[in-house]
Amino acid sequence: MQLTSPGFTSGSVIPDMYTCKGQNISPELEWSEAPEGTKSLALIVEDPDAPKGTYTHWIAYNILPGTRTLTGNFANIGGARAADGLMQGRNDFGKTGYGGPCPPVGDRPHRYYFRIYALDVKLKLEPGASRAELEEAMEGHIIGQGELMGKYQVH
Repeated sequence: MQLTSPGFTSGSVIPDMYTCKGQNISPELEWSEAPEGTKSLALIVEDPDAPKGTYTHWIAYNILPGTRTLTGNFANIGGARAADGLMQGRNDFGKTGYGGPCPPVGDRPHRYYFRIYALDVKLKLEPGASRAELEEAMEGHIIGQGELMGKYQVH
């Protein structure tokens, strides 16, 4: 699966509007068709360069298998449970939904990985699940994935 965003290209700088310095809204995401047998999709956004280890910025799961895009600002308008069954979990900011890049001022550029996973099951998780709960539920069920990486630094 190929994951892209109209807001930035893979390896490029993430625009301020998607960060804590800007509007802190989620970027629009688009992906290619999921593999045959996909029953749901999951999304994890993380910063592996955070000072205390990998920091989770967003998790979403039970995205319908035919879905090919998430609109921008989705996390702030979609709530923990969207009408189409999509659910969002807790990020490391302690909130449900999206939390944009927010590295320490003056720190080197951090990498932010957006990963979409095609799963052969619909997950039995409630809204607000933790990343650990999501990863445990996904274990052994990933049949495809895509990745988009952007960078961000606060000056």
